[in-house]
Amino acid sequence: MRSVLYFLSVMALLFMIVRVRGYGQHGTSSNAKQGPTVQPFRLFNPDTMAKPTAGYSQVAEVNGGKIVYIAGQVALDRSGNLVGKDDFSAQVQQVFENLKAAVEAAGGDFNSVIKLNYYCAESVDPTQIPLTREVRDKYVNTASPPASTFVVVKRLVRPAYLVEVEATAVVKK
Repeated sequence: MRSVLYFLSVMALLFMIVRVRGYGQHGTSSNAKQGPTVQPFRLFNPDTMAKPTAGYSQVAEVNGGKIVYIAGQVALDRSGNLVGKDDFSAQVQQVFENLKAAVEAAGGDFNSVIKLNYYCAESVDPTQIPLTREVRDKYVNTASPPASTFVVVKRLVRPAYLVEVEATAVVKK
C-alpha cells in the first residue's frame, strides 16, 4: 500500500511540475528585453532533414494550448480599402498588420504563429518576392521562424491583390 501511495505522490508531483513549466520552449524575438518564454509548441529543424536556407522551420510541433487558424489575409485596411495598389511591398506590409491584429484578437502575439502559407500572384516581378521575407522578419522570431509554404498562383480572387497569407497560431488557453 505504501508503494502505491508513494507512486501516486510522485506522479502528482511530476504532473504539477509539467503544468507549472508548460510545454516546449520557443525563444523570444531578438527585440525582446526578457528571457525565453514558454510556448505550447516547438519550432525546429530535425538533424535528419536539410537545413532551410530561406528562414523557416521544417517542423511545428503543438504540445498544448489552443490552435488558431487565420484566414488568408490580403492588403485590405480596417475599412476594407486596398492598401498599396500595384505596390507589392506595401501589400505585404498590410497583410502582416492584418495577421498581427488577428493573432492578437485570439489572445496571442506574432511569436504564437507556427505556420504561414503565402500565395503570390504570378504578375509579381520575381525580384520583389524577397521583400516578403524582409517584412516578415519585422514580425516573427527570426531565430525560430514559423514553418512556411510559398506558392505562386495565376492570380488571386481579385486582380488587384498581389499577395495573400494565411496563418496558424498556438496560443495558451
